[in-house]
Amino acid sequence: MAEMVKKATRESYGMALSQLGDEFPQIVVLDADLAEATKTGIFKKKYPERFVDCGIAESNMIGVAAGLATCGKIPFATSFAMFATGRAFEQVRNSVCYPHLNVKVVGTHAGISVGEDGATHQCLEDIALMRSLPGMTVISPSDHYETLAAVRAAAEHNGPVYLRLSRLAVESFNNSDDYRFELGKGVTLRNGGDVTIVATGLMVSRALEAAKLLEQKGIDARVINIHTIKPIDRELILKAAKETGKIVTVEEHNVIGGLGDAAAAVLSEEYPIPLRKIGVNDQFGHSGPAADLLEQFGLCVSHIAEETEKFLK
Repeated sequence: MAEMVKKATRESYGMALSQLGDEFPQIVVLDADLAEATKTGIFKKKYPERFVDCGIAESNMIGVAAGLATCGKIPFATSFAMFATGRAFEQVRNSVCYPHLNVKVVGTHAGISVGEDGATHQCLEDIALMRSLPGMTVISPSDHYETLAAVRAAAEHNGPVYLRLSRLAVESFNNSDDYRFELGKGVTLRNGGDVTIVATGLMVSRALEAAKLLEQKGIDARVINIHTIKPIDRELILKAAKETGKIVTVEEHNVIGGLGDAAAAVLSEEYPIPLRKIGVNDQFGHSGPAADLLEQFGLCVSHIAEETEKFLK
């Protein structure tokens, strides 16, 4: 059993890059003048000759990463999610995905929990943007250990990857010795027969806590961690749908275009059942403490439990 730790996935990302540097000499890390915040500075300190600060020029950074990929490198192009996917969307589309280059786009500080940085930095659209691109793999790890595994999987995967990371620290729960990370395969963290809660990223730990509250009310909730949103684990979602009859999705993202819509697409095509999406309801965030914002926007444990209970009724 691995040690329980409380870390932000952005910090785990920096650690993972540093650990993989010797094993993957092709890895080159690019940043847009945010190495301290994105934690790529950890890699920079150990491998300064393989780190490029592209300045506050995210679109150019993606172009540089594409060029490095054509030379056999494995570039990890990193910035806040809002800028890595929003400002640089055209470059990610045309310079990375269209030629299917081996570039890893990493967006830290995703979601409403960016907090005081406000609406301009609280990216709630990045999953929708990245999953719309042909050939793009989209990963949203949920804790420290899953982030370590996800970064390795991204480095080993040949093709474009978007890695979504958070600012807020979360206690680890993927600590067991039998934990395995596989791209495109979800993880059933808790069995249950009344309803399935499907979550990703920061919301997975909250979904587990919500399931405990529901248990006190006699509701047996299954919890599934979908760390890879594209390609999504169709088999696991359909299995849960057939066995529990109802699905609730939880994400720190707009309810339009994210995990909920990805799950709904699977169900509508193959096994239509009732589905409830919990996320940010098609609105911008605003400045405030991260914990307060998560509660205000309905991304707290109690609200997940309440909405799931209402849905069952």
